[in-house]
Amino acid sequence: MIVTLIIVCEVGFWVLLAAGLAVRYLLGMRRTSVALLLCEPLLEVLLLVFTAVDLKNGARPGWEHGLAALYVGFTVGYGHFTITWLDGHAAHRFAGAPRPVKPPRYGMARARHEGRLWLRSLLAGAVACGLLELAVRYVGDGAAAEPLRLWQLVALRTVGVHGVIALTYLLWPKKAPVGESGKR
Repeated sequence: MIVTLIIVCEVGFWVLLAAGLAVRYLLGMRRTSVALLLCEPLLEVLLLVFTAVDLKNGARPGWEHGLAALYVGFTVGYGHFTITWLDGHAAHRFAGAPRPVKPPRYGMARARHEGRLWLRSLLAGAVACGLLELAVRYVGDGAAAEPLRLWQLVALRTVGVHGVIALTYLLWPKKAPVGESGKR
């Protein structure tokens, strides 16, 4: 049931996003668009509530509960970024706005960009670990909570790997080819 709900939330995220952008740029209804886009966090709240109810009703904590926490964490960390990025592209395509600026490709500008993305991953991991810790405390810190603890490790490993990748851009910045500034 939780896996199905995660899929429904993901599909709902994209449907609400597409509907919000279509209403904004194709129909010119900005307020309605904002209302649709503000409904997206409700999907994550519903997922949290259903996950808590599932655990309360005696379900054994499993991988699906951990996945739900990671999904909510990712949405908190990257949801606004994704919506803003797509809104910029929709504004360019349908409203004559300038083309969105692409991320820098070289040098310290690229390292700063990767660092900001890593901070989003750090936020996502912190939210996921926090939710998982609440779930562990809710079900009791015993053998039943082991799958949730393993998902905390998954979140921490993901943040760590992304941190190492971001650090490589800082330590070994890619140089722009001769004649190209690397700034966009």
